[in-house]
Amino acid sequence: RIGLGRAAEDRVAADLEERGATLLLRNYRRRCGELDLVARDGRTLVIVEVRMRSGAQFGGAAASVDRAKQRRIVLAARQLLQQRRDLAALPVRFDVAVVTPDPPSWRIEWIRHAFEAG
Repeated sequence: RIGLGRAAEDRVAADLEERGATLLLRNYRRRCGELDLVARDGRTLVIVEVRMRSGAQFGGAAASVDRAKQRRIVLAARQLLQQRRDLAALPVRFDVAVVTPDPPSWRIEWIRHAFEAG
């Protein structure tokens, strides 16, 4: 399961870079939470939560990013911005990338502006 999660993150990171974004960090961990991917897309800092589920039970992968998970992501993002003043001036966008294994390739569904920090 961990291997599949890592592979999903690799696919999303590659997709980000193909779209012209610059990957800055992977798996930024703090006590309050973790940021899967952090990228810069032009003048926007993009925080990406990568989710993979094989089925749609319980609302699927996107629904698993509930308010509690969003709160942990926002707290970790705030800590990152406190540490990295160079990034603090950028507007921040929170995306969710839903990865579905679909052999021979994987399908990635982007949910841009999935939630707000407010």
